[in-house]
Amino acid sequence: MILNKQPLLIVVLCFILGIFFQDEFFFEQNLITLILLLSFIVFGLFFIKSQILFKIKNFLLITFFFGLGISFHFYNHSKTQELNFKTNETIVFKVSKKLNSNEKYKKYEVLAVVDNHSFNVIVNVEKPQKELDFKHYYKAKAYLLHPKSPEHDFQFDYSKYLKRKNISYQCYINGEISSAARNDLSFTEKIKQKRLETLQKINNSEMSFRSREFLKGIILAERTGIDAETVRDFNRSGLVHFLAISGTHIVVIFGMFYFLMMRFSPVRLKKYAIVISLLFIWIFAIFIGFGNSVVRSCIMISVYFIYVLLQRKPDLLHSMALSAFIILMIDTQQIFDVGFQLSFVAVLGIYWLNQPILKYLPRQDNFFKKLMYNTISISVAAQLATLPLVLYYFHQFSLISIVANFIIVPFSELIIVFSFLMTALIGFNLDFGIINLIYDFVIQILLNVIHWFADFDAVFFENIPLNLAEVFILFGIIYFLKFMLDKINFRTVSNVILAVSIFFIVRISFNLYENQKDEFLVHHYKKENIISIKKGNRVIFWMNSSEDKEKIQQYIINPYVSSHRIKSIEIKNFPASTKMVKFEGEIYQLK
Repeated sequence: MILNKQPLLIVVLCFILGIFFQDEFFFEQNLITLILLLSFIVFGLFFIKSQILFKIKNFLLITFFFGLGISFHFYNHSKTQELNFKTNETIVFKVSKKLNSNEKYKKYEVLAVVDNHSFNVIVNVEKPQKELDFKHYYKAKAYLLHPKSPEHDFQFDYSKYLKRKNISYQCYINGEISSAARNDLSFTEKIKQKRLETLQKINNSEMSFRSREFLKGIILAERTGIDAETVRDFNRSGLVHFLAISGTHIVVIFGMFYFLMMRFSPVRLKKYAIVISLLFIWIFAIFIGFGNSVVRSCIMISVYFIYVLLQRKPDLLHSMALSAFIILMIDTQQIFDVGFQLSFVAVLGIYWLNQPILKYLPRQDNFFKKLMYNTISISVAAQLATLPLVLYYFHQFSLISIVANFIIVPFSELIIVFSFLMTALIGFNLDFGIINLIYDFVIQILLNVIHWFADFDAVFFENIPLNLAEVFILFGIIYFLKFMLDKINFRTVSNVILAVSIFFIVRISFNLYENQKDEFLVHHYKKENIISIKKGNRVIFWMNSSEDKEKIQQYIINPYVSSHRIKSIEIKNFPASTKMVKFEGEIYQLK
């Protein structure tokens, strides 16, 4: 039985199922207490020596972890306190985290206080205002509001996303912000401030704007200032994982420290090289702000090498499962984070597909070939495994991403190491002009190549519809693909063909079901009214001619098209003075 081969993975999956179950049905305190009590009774039965219980011990263990997942998620659920504030309040706050800016506002996650009530809030500050830091308290007049749930279920629920982060308000500050120096900075806040000062040093370095922002993003996980065109290029080329701090970055940095320890440390310290290297990556994780993806990667690498230190055979699945369990016990909301899901599915994909793919690449008979072809096979395996989730969440894919990863990823280790050294030099005020010029030149070439890949519009597909049923079938195809790559015969090929056939049957069924429905909807974006009239797989959007067309396309039109499986879109304008619309005998008021 699979539970005997991978017990930790299976019980962690049951724990995750319990989290999803509780999130869907949300049992109250009394029932949770009963579930927790029954779970521990079941766990106790697991250790009783009995012939009958021995036969169902696997079921008992699965039941225990399922109940544990339900209970942990209940106690981890963010219970936001309902506070009655006036629309305009004077708030005192300190910065917790800087977020991505938009065209008009710089955004921060802060801890605010109003009338002795403290709460987490997203603060929007106009761009001309000075940058906020961690070593000051701030006071300002703010316009407070609750994030609203979307009008329609096909739109991203930002209010639910914030609630999972225990954030209940957004506020806008347009006036003057007063500040007072803090003398109560915690150790974590001192590290955050030091990181902010390093970012400011990079801003003052003699590099082009795009190179500076790339450096901040790839090493210090600071992507808030990257221009929209660069973000678009990375997204459309399928290389966004290269820009974001991920497992690849942590592995490369760990490998760099390990190499230096083995090469230059005294003989008596060589056996501690792994421990010291692990310590360095955790210091690095603390310095860049304990981002979720960084912590995940550090835990996975630490667990993996603890197996090595204990002289046990490292097991990638055990390491991954134990890492996921540790993270989810601390914060069960992490399972709903797209980055969490993508990172662990990528590891599963590497475990499942890397070796079968590697067999089809040229022979690796020297170190350089091993490094290059292993990098390529790992990248392809991770891409294939995460493709169902990427399509489900982002509804876009570019065929050029396969080629782009083949060309760019083998050089990613060099870019990461070079970027890390650049950050270290600038952080210690060792800002050498010639090195800046070389780095700037290399990154400009890299960004131009990525931009070239991103411009292949003919192979870029967006608004791809995909639901959960189709996601699971795609994962089934990936599961059978491994056996076909291992050994091509009638059985393995027919299994993949059958899985693909089932996928298309299910997909066509959903398309037919959705295309039978006609629909009239009124959407709202800020003060704009947008009307959609759907007939089968065709839709016409009517809107005012405004400056927000790109945002309306991003937040209303594209989600609607992908969720309703639309094939043909037409956008028309109606006069701004329009007060009502008549459709099939019904009159609709435009508010």
